Amino acid sequence: MSGDVADRATAGFRQRYDAEPAGRWAAPGRVNLIGEHTDYNDGFVLPFALPLRTVVAAAPGPDGRWTVWSELDDEPVEFGAVEADEPGRVDGWAAYVAGVVWALRAVGLDVPGARLAIASDVPVGSGLSSSAAIESAVLAALVDLGGLDLPTDRWPRLAQRAENDYVGAPTGIMDQSAVVRAREGHALFLDCRTEEVEQIPFDLDADGLAVLVVDSRAPHRHADGEYASRRKSCERAAATLGVAALRDVPTADLDAALARLDDDETRRRVRHVVTENQRVLDTVALLRAGRVRDTGPLLTASHASMRDDFEITVPEVDTAVEAALAAGAYGARMTGGGFGGCVLALVDAGAAERVAAAVAAAYAERGFAAPGTLTVLPAGGAHRLP
Repeated sequence: MSGDVADRATAGFRQRYDAEPAGRWAAPGRVNLIGEHTDYNDGFVLPFALPLRTVVAAAPGPDGRWTVWSELDDEPVEFGAVEADEPGRVDGWAAYVAGVVWALRAVGLDVPGARLAIASDVPVGSGLSSSAAIESAVLAALVDLGGLDLPTDRWPRLAQRAENDYVGAPTGIMDQSAVVRAREGHALFLDCRTEEVEQIPFDLDADGLAVLVVDSRAPHRHADGEYASRRKSCERAAATLGVAALRDVPTADLDAALARLDDDETRRRVRHVVTENQRVLDTVALLRAGRVRDTGPLLTASHASMRDDFEITVPEVDTAVEAALAAGAYGARMTGGGFGGCVLALVDAGAAERVAAAVAAAYAERGFAAPGTLTVLPAGGAHRLP
């Protein structure tokens, strides 16, 4: 389908249900500016929302019944309270919808029956949190339709529970927090231990800057097993060091902490997490001071740490970072869990096309599939559309 994503959701609702929706609710995708693999170490992250959106058009339906249609799969899925209350009974893309119903019911809320139609501009499988966007848009719709008493600061945890415990995907709290709580022109500084957030000014447009997002088109290679391996390594290291999480290792004490570990691989993993947390704090300090361009070297240092110490990059993302920097980007890094996914580069707004062309040329020279590129500014979080 073509056209604006909100119009597509409305058209899909009309076609599927032969009625008008009661409203439309949107939630964005997200990228993480800096702070990778710090979330499950109780550390710090700095994501921002994308202008790409998932939109849910919805209306009340029969009590205890939910029907959902997506433009990605023309066959609607219908489920009732029995299926919603048992994780695993609804699978595929509709599990993200059923998971939200389950999470709301699990905390004692009377979730309204509903008919929903979903359209999205957030690409699936690219590391831009398409799943969190679906969960959050559906959550916003059901809360409004049911008049549920659920403050927005509780939405991220419920959406995360839907993904962790119903769908079975072990995501942290960052994705849902960014998708729900982000503000236009800001990055979201999130303490993953306390869940406290601060809106950090990130007004790229005012500075003549933009973020170029490059979809590496690299297949995710052994991502699940490698992700779990990195997490276990960090947990073992924290236990050896006698701390609750690696977030508790001060940067000033890093060398002493590394000396207490008995293998070089674990030392590299710990060094990445501790220095990455510090890079998030340093980036926040620069943004507070209005020194956006000066964050570039921190982004690039983050990528080097992911490549050399955490060992989660692949040739496609390394090539994209190198080409963007050579073409004049202030900084560039892989964003997301690794082994594929996206790269972001901080660029002058007027240079975005040139940097994107340089990345494409480097890909062609290496024989890689052509990358996707998108220039973005920080957008707002989940909300009801007019």
